[in-house]
Amino acid sequence: MRHRHLRTAALALGVVVLLDVLRVWLPSIITIFGRAAETPAELLGAFALGWFVLALAAPVLVRRVGPRPVGVVAAGVLAATRLALTAAPGGRIQLWLACAGLLAGLVWLAAAAATVARPVPGLAYGLTGAAVGHALLGTEDLVWRGGVLGWVLSVLLVGAFLAAQPAASPPAAAPDGGEGGAAWLLVGPVLLLAGQSALAPAVWDAAASYRHGSADLSGLALPPARLAAVPEAAIGLFLVAVLLRPPRPVARVLWPAALVVGAGLFATDRAGWLAAAVLLTAAGLGGCLALVDTVADRTESLTPRGSGTEPDPGGGHGGRRRGFAVVGGMLGFAVGAVAYYAAYDLGYPNGWVPVLAALVVAVAAVLAPPSVAAPLRPPVPVWTVPGAMLLTAVGGGIHRPVPAPEPPATPPAAVRVVAYNIRMGFGLDGRLDLDALTRAVNGSRPDVVLLSEVDRGWLLNGGHDTLALLAGRLRMPYVFAPAADPVWGDAVLSRFPVRAGRTLPLAAHGAPTGAQALGVTLDLGGRELAVVATHLQPPPGQGPVAQAGEVAAFATRYAAGRPLVLGGDLNTEPGDAAFAEFTRAGLVDALAAARPLPTSPADDPRTQIDHVFVTPGVTPSGAAAPRGTASDHLPVAVTLALP
Repeated sequence: MRHRHLRTAALALGVVVLLDVLRVWLPSIITIFGRAAETPAELLGAFALGWFVLALAAPVLVRRVGPRPVGVVAAGVLAATRLALTAAPGGRIQLWLACAGLLAGLVWLAAAAATVARPVPGLAYGLTGAAVGHALLGTEDLVWRGGVLGWVLSVLLVGAFLAAQPAASPPAAAPDGGEGGAAWLLVGPVLLLAGQSALAPAVWDAAASYRHGSADLSGLALPPARLAAVPEAAIGLFLVAVLLRPPRPVARVLWPAALVVGAGLFATDRAGWLAAAVLLTAAGLGGCLALVDTVADRTESLTPRGSGTEPDPGGGHGGRRRGFAVVGGMLGFAVGAVAYYAAYDLGYPNGWVPVLAALVVAVAAVLAPPSVAAPLRPPVPVWTVPGAMLLTAVGGGIHRPVPAPEPPATPPAAVRVVAYNIRMGFGLDGRLDLDALTRAVNGSRPDVVLLSEVDRGWLLNGGHDTLALLAGRLRMPYVFAPAADPVWGDAVLSRFPVRAGRTLPLAAHGAPTGAQALGVTLDLGGRELAVVATHLQPPPGQGPVAQAGEVAAFATRYAAGRPLVLGGDLNTEPGDAAFAEFTRAGLVDALAAARPLPTSPADDPRTQIDHVFVTPGVTPSGAAAPRGTASDHLPVAVTLALP
């Protein structure tokens, strides 16, 4: 009994530590190895998948050496790399540390599978703990935080994980009985679905922030009211579904159907359906885990070696099969993650990825045999449901959104505007450094900020709500519009109240990544300013001429005679045909007096692709592109005197 509980605790803590490493490894693959799409997608994918293929040797190693020594060593490497990543300077050191930690984590999983045939309790605890912890941290991982608190909590986490290892797998310990291969196989698909939507706090908050039914702001995202219950409901539904044991014929229809429908809604990329997708996927995922939790809560002997009765320290044939199952499932996780997010660079449909992952989990749940020992003890105790929901609510209370500002008593004579492609919050060194990003923006003392490449929960980038984290540091409320999907797009932050807004999805014209134009009306205290933020996406080998024309037309219509500011990463240079679309529409280059003003790449700027345009009568001055490496672009800043 004691060893079973320790194995559950060790697995749960290991899941949390492994997820921490994955949240560094995934963006490191893109920003450091991939160099922001400079590396060919085929090479990037092969490098990423190679680590999971290499881990297929782990079950053989466990069989020959034994799960205890392999598991303890792998856990030590995983814990050491997790701590080292907090101190790493970024760049190649971070990339290789993250790869070493990932491989160690996969080997550790294979060793754990040799002695644990019932992984559902540990997996459920680990997923819940990781999600609640991420919510309490405002979606900014401990691994990026550093500081005394960050280090203390990180050391406590990995210390508890390491302390559980020797006791969880004593030399003669046997697995928890039964085969358990199906449950271990699902670890990869479950992590993918949990990280993309079901148990992703950043996506929870993004779903809660969308405004629907409002003529002025419909389809846009603003800081959510804390009464929005999507985060608490998602974690509560997941745990209730894990605990709830309806009649098996009902459960075999209810939970798989909820999971597949939720994944299907998520795959539509419809902002209006995001909350329903999250809640259905969370409930379906928990219920399907309960359905595959069919291994008896008892200890059996290991497969004997030869004709003797000595326990097999390698975990027996069942342990090896479970090892291959979990590593194979994690390979599926990698294939799904690479395939899903590569679509935004290569331009193919990707909605099939979460649906296929959901179908794999659903089919396994439907086909799972009844428990070999009925009734099974629930995977998690009942008290975890209100406890986890309460902690999630506390996280939302700690990280309250910035309140809406009041309009100034008198209209300002001028406003300072910054336009910045923030590369999802990652600097040139591949580290998520929101303080550096804040300094890069605040250095220009802006009143209005236009952001491109804003990420609100992509698993690929670590699952952070970069927009909410940055807005909190700047003390500026935001308006967000989806472009590639409901959690990736463009935003406007302002010290003035937002009175209205509108988003226009742009035609792709052959570009692989989605784009939009976000129009926002700001109340300057008795007068209004129209602001349009966009990020044009050029088709391969061409300029974004067609999208530029669409945005220019939209902006002039939206302004309707009011002063207008249009800006963002326009992926065009002065003199190009796309740039001319804006001047042809009657707009004025607000950065003209400071040209040349290159903004990309940030460490050696050569191209002028980030711009600000205004309507005639608005007088620009003080244009600049402050140097820094908080992103792969430089921000552009300009003061605009209003007519």
